[in-house]
Amino acid sequence: MIQLHYYPSTASMVPHIVLEELGVPYERVLVDRTQDAQKTTAYLKLNPNGLIPVLTDGDLVLFETAAIALHLCDTHPTSGLAPALGTHERAHFYKWLMWLTNTLQTTLMVYFYPERWVNAGNTAGATEVKHHAEIRVNNLLKQLDAEFVRHGGPWFVGQAYTALDAYVFTLCRWTRGFAKAPARDKRHLGPYLQRMLDRPAVQRVLANENLSPPFI
Repeated sequence: MIQLHYYPSTASMVPHIVLEELGVPYERVLVDRTQDAQKTTAYLKLNPNGLIPVLTDGDLVLFETAAIALHLCDTHPTSGLAPALGTHERAHFYKWLMWLTNTLQTTLMVYFYPERWVNAGNTAGATEVKHHAEIRVNNLLKQLDAEFVRHGGPWFVGQAYTALDAYVFTLCRWTRGFAKAPARDKRHLGPYLQRMLDRPAVQRVLANENLSPPFI
């Protein structure tokens, strides 16, 4: 049985949405960050980085959100959640998957945890880092918005819904508390995020994680 080790509203929402879209049996295992469960010896055996999510399936233990999402696509090839192997569409799928995890998500982490990038007690420095990270995130969101202009489709890669949509949705909703330029204010991202909210799988995830509005 697949087990998803998760915490609400974190990057684990990506595989959570993918699993709900697939409709396969799985179990959710809460990793309670409020109790530092991700730092326990048992959890660190699953992910020595102490980060969420982790997916287990028998003797398979997998961490890194993008890797988990890609694994789920590869083990369910008829789902349509990733383009066919060896195609140009698949290459672009890889490109955006890596961009989301290495560029947008990384910058968002700088925004949320700016104190990690300055000396202890440097409040002014942390504030400056956070400010510049928000500017950077806004520019990256403009890139996402431009993709919808380029292809004119309802989903991130165009006409086909893929696992990338779970990732785009999850990271965009992290900006819902931004004082300036959250993702929902972008001309094309705003309607797109609403389309995502309308998907039954996304609605189930929000309910499973006991999340309350505003969702985006």
